[in-house]
Amino acid sequence: MKNKFVASSFFREFKIWDRLKEKPIPFSFDLEITARCNFNCRHCYINLPANDAEAMKNEISLTQIGNIADQAAAMGSLWCLITGGEPLLRADFQDIYLLLKKKGFLVSVYTNASIITDKHVSFFKKFPPRELEVTVYGVSQKTYERVTRRPDSYAAFRRGLDLLLKSGLKVRLKAMALRSNVAELPAIASFCRQYTKDYFRFDPLLHLRYDGNATRNAEIRGERLSAAEIVAIEQGDDERAATLKKNCRNLIFQEQEHYDCRHLFHCGAGKESFVVSPEGYFHLCSALRHPECVTDLKQTTLADSWNDLVPRVHAITSSSPDFLEK
Repeated sequence: MKNKFVASSFFREFKIWDRLKEKPIPFSFDLEITARCNFNCRHCYINLPANDAEAMKNEISLTQIGNIADQAAAMGSLWCLITGGEPLLRADFQDIYLLLKKKGFLVSVYTNASIITDKHVSFFKKFPPRELEVTVYGVSQKTYERVTRRPDSYAAFRRGLDLLLKSGLKVRLKAMALRSNVAELPAIASFCRQYTKDYFRFDPLLHLRYDGNATRNAEIRGERLSAAEIVAIEQGDDERAATLKKNCRNLIFQEQEHYDCRHLFHCGAGKESFVVSPEGYFHLCSALRHPECVTDLKQTTLADSWNDLVPRVHAITSSSPDFLEK
């Protein structure tokens, strides 16, 4: 017999949001457990070589992750995304994953799938993630490896993805919209929709390097599509266009400040989530790396970072006379 008292609602419609306007809670956080990756993608803002000894030495430890997780749980966090780099490169990945699961977090994992093994599959089947997301850089070897700049990476990706799909694990496929793969993007979308668990999404927003590498930043700028190109891609995809039209009201914060407001940040940075870098630094979002906008969680608490740093960053205003025109 169907329970008439059970109903479904969008999370954004819960009344809890009304009570949190005065005192926001970090509902989720991204945990970048490594900057190392076995790929060398043209667009990547973080990747370092897989065997980078210095990067490995500076990576946040399991104990430190546990400490941050305890603080996050105490503050009300529910979701945690494990990402990188390629997170599966960490020898203690399973320990990190289980630590977070045992603390009650809904854990998601981002991976390129190229180093997935039968052991990974068995592990994820035993301890299923909330989301397991894999980025598809191309559906041909030429395009895929133009992006990753790693020979044989396409074959490794397909092998790892096949292991995941054949296991019955729910996998979400996504894509990056790049200059290097834009011609193949319709085929990538078709491929992702064929295998993904519910919806397909792509990301055209490319951040510059965390380390400020000028050569790599020039490559990233070269991969960026123009606003007109991105709009054309969105409008040319019937499913994407319909979804955007249906949910456009959720893309803009309901409470807009006055038109002459000089605050720098009108985005979602530090509103409901935060990011922990591979070295254990607190960030309001993955793109905000200015030294005055971060804290070292090895030296301070998450509560101090959230309750002190975040409001200070949100209060920053521009003194540029041209700011309001941009």
